[in-house]
Amino acid sequence: MQNVLKRYFGYASFRPLQEEIIRSVLAGRDVVVLMPTGGGKSLCYQVPALMREGTAVVVSPLISLMKDQVEGLQANGIPAAALNSMNDEAENVRVRTACLRGDVKLLYISPERLMLEIPYLIRDMRVSLFAIDEAHCISQWGHDFRPEYAQLGLLRQTFPGVPIVALTATADRLTREDIQKQLRLSDPEVFVSSFDRPNLSLDVRRGYQKKDKDRAILSLIARHGDDCGIIYCMSKKTTESVADMLCGHGIMAAAYHAGLPPEVRERVQDDFIHDRLQVVCATVAFGMGIDKSNVRFVIHYNLPKSIEGFYQEIGRAGRDGLPSETVLFYSLGDLVQLSRFAQESGQREINMEKLRRMQEYAESDVCRRRILLNYFGEHTDKDCGNCDVCKNPPQRFDGTVLAQKALSAIVRTDGQASARVVTDILRGNFSPEVLKGHYEALKTFGVGRDVPARDWQDYLMQMLQNGLFEIAYDEGNHLKLTDAGRQVLYKGKEVRLAVIRREEKQPPRRGRKAAGPVVASTLFSGRQDARPAASAPRRQELFEALRALRKQLADAQGFPPYIVMSDKVLQNLCEACPTTVEEFGTVSGIGDFKKQKYGKDFVEVIKRFV
Repeated sequence: MQNVLKRYFGYASFRPLQEEIIRSVLAGRDVVVLMPTGGGKSLCYQVPALMREGTAVVVSPLISLMKDQVEGLQANGIPAAALNSMNDEAENVRVRTACLRGDVKLLYISPERLMLEIPYLIRDMRVSLFAIDEAHCISQWGHDFRPEYAQLGLLRQTFPGVPIVALTATADRLTREDIQKQLRLSDPEVFVSSFDRPNLSLDVRRGYQKKDKDRAILSLIARHGDDCGIIYCMSKKTTESVADMLCGHGIMAAAYHAGLPPEVRERVQDDFIHDRLQVVCATVAFGMGIDKSNVRFVIHYNLPKSIEGFYQEIGRAGRDGLPSETVLFYSLGDLVQLSRFAQESGQREINMEKLRRMQEYAESDVCRRRILLNYFGEHTDKDCGNCDVCKNPPQRFDGTVLAQKALSAIVRTDGQASARVVTDILRGNFSPEVLKGHYEALKTFGVGRDVPARDWQDYLMQMLQNGLFEIAYDEGNHLKLTDAGRQVLYKGKEVRLAVIRREEKQPPRRGRKAAGPVVASTLFSGRQDARPAASAPRRQELFEALRALRKQLADAQGFPPYIVMSDKVLQNLCEACPTTVEEFGTVSGIGDFKKQKYGKDFVEVIKRFV
């Protein structure tokens, strides 16, 4: 195992649980692996695939995922291939022939194509193992159920002696149990890795309007130089408007959603993977399974509908372990819209409960990482120190009078007004809805005009969290007072509200090029080797030179740059500064194949800096 790991992947040791999982697969056991995005799931089936006789069949839901994995394996000198609709028939014939000869160690295939190939190709191959990637897709309790996964239970009865490895990044207990049942796994071993990704910062910003969000996003991107990022949006229209805004500020950005022609989506994804695009503004369909290791920030422009989906999406940042940022914007409007979607879905109870848990995360004033870990059944007794709550604990004030003003407005409308209309009443706005309901005549009309509208939205959200009113989603999203709200309004029970903080300033417009990457400040912190290596400023220059060489080598082969080397490996090279090909091969992340293929080129650049 250790030899395979070092020879092909360049690592000297396994991450937690990987070795135990691989031993179980090598022993022929069925296995369920729950490991966060970027935690090293792929190695759990790739290493045993290289050690067992025959071909490992990897079931993957997206062509882009297959392409990414196959390119990564080939870049490490591993014979891998994919059967999918993007291949022409000649390519598929070549792949089938190679599989029958035993020349392919890993075959990536979609669930639909697998069912078609079982009576023919798969039956005649020597299959070493089946790996079901994104296994949560098989469960109707999961956050991304796909009907085409439902037939995969046939694998156990058709290939009774072949081990099945089910892998997912996000599944609660119910989903895990359903995965085992749907795949008909035989007494599987279940491995649940730690969900902690300490390199990801967690930040939630409540009540931002469009202008505030745009300003905050531009400020964040300015801090990240040319680093890549993803902005997830709830609607297709929003992805396009955010992308247009970024392009207007000189940032290479594009929208990605299901309404675009397939060739446009493919081009956007390809440009992002190859670092020709800095930012993709996407609906949730984007990014599943893409192993782009140098994504430095993930922004949620709107509230996600579940913690599982949210965790999987933020997991696309910092897969190489380097510091990366995640930001979630959350407004009352998001909650109302997602609640309507959940109410109208076929699984109303499940989806409403998942949304409530997401809302609790966004509104909480305790360490956010503890909430996430707790959701997946993992507990810690320490705060993380790397989320907005830990860095800036909320300050509170006596908000009883503010709450009474809002609750009075709700009562005086007979519970027939939405949050937006209540805000208009408090602000004294003569909006069409206010005039239609004759709310301008109310005693509370204009009593809160000294508070900005966006702050009222935030305070209303806090009052909702405190249980002072409810939203009647089946009655036009009208606000209804609760018993707790009556205690405040009529009996003066104290309400503590959090002070609202907003600090972003509008950054200047800029061109495509900017300062160095975010890793510049964290890359070279104090390690001293016996060798007279480059100084910290020179190491940053070396990093940029190696990054340029990586891009040049990747472009020449048609690979994404991170397939040649990840940012983490470039960092290791800057630290170790190898001056011979043999030394180059000892650096973590560089296997034998890459040592022979790239060693001379990288060493020549490094020598100029040492």
